[in-house]
Amino acid sequence: MQLELKHFRYADAAAQFGSFRKAADALGLKQSNLSRRIRDLEERLGYRVFERTNGGVLPTSAGRGFLEGARRVLDDVQTIVGASEAVARGAAGQLRIGFYTSLSAGNLRNVLIDYSRRFPQVRIGAIEDERARLCAGLRKGTIDIAIVTGEPTAEACRSMALWSERILIALPDAHPLATKDVLSWADLKRERFVLSTRDPGPEIEAILIAKLIAPGESLDIDHQDVNAESLKSLVSAGHGVTVVCESCMGSTPPGTIFCEIRDGNGSTRVGFCAYWMARNENPALRNFIGVLEERCPPLVTRSLQPE
Repeated sequence: MQLELKHFRYADAAAQFGSFRKAADALGLKQSNLSRRIRDLEERLGYRVFERTNGGVLPTSAGRGFLEGARRVLDDVQTIVGASEAVARGAAGQLRIGFYTSLSAGNLRNVLIDYSRRFPQVRIGAIEDERARLCAGLRKGTIDIAIVTGEPTAEACRSMALWSERILIALPDAHPLATKDVLSWADLKRERFVLSTRDPGPEIEAILIAKLIAPGESLDIDHQDVNAESLKSLVSAGHGVTVVCESCMGSTPPGTIFCEIRDGNGSTRVGFCAYWMARNENPALRNFIGVLEERCPPLVTRSLQPE
């Protein structure tokens, strides 16, 4: 015996209205067509689902059990259809976001809060890693979008300019420079820097070299294979000073303070961009990009390779 979904719909409508005529009107059918289809259903089942009366139809004892099951099937189908439609709209599903900035504060954290408020059914996967690995994840499809500084290495990427963050110096609170509200680069020439070998550590080091080193000079740099949070802990333990992006201020170990650093052009800033693959058709990604567009105007979206 093989039943189709329409059989469940016809029987459920007849039960709800208690009349083939009213059910047929609701379904947009002729009463004779609905009656014939209900008879076909009963022949397939081998028993009557409805008793026909002058006042309409009533479920039989066996029919009540079938109708209860039919209602559950229809509810389940509606749930499946609704969930599928939500995924197609990007209102549900999964979004995998790669980054190497901090989520303790700053723009990325605020974007994630806004996105989660608008699309609470989307499950967000956060991947913190280096730029090269994030770009590899974009290419393999294990990451939907990466929020990083600098240029990506993945081909066929699209990009969007986002926000910029100030460069700050993290110091032990007992450091002589900690009494200053604003530092100049010249204040830091003799400092010992604790920097990460992970992104954006190399980019930060390039900024230090450009700002502090003259021909024939060198910097005292202690390279550590740790993240930004661990760098701040090393600073609080007296291992030196470090350079962080503004978003790292949200989580501060005891004994650490942040100072802004300026030169003749004002604050030193680094810009962040979003990168994603042009072929990525995840609707949740489309909505996330929409949130970025709202929060970060004016924006430049471009293709790094002809599509």
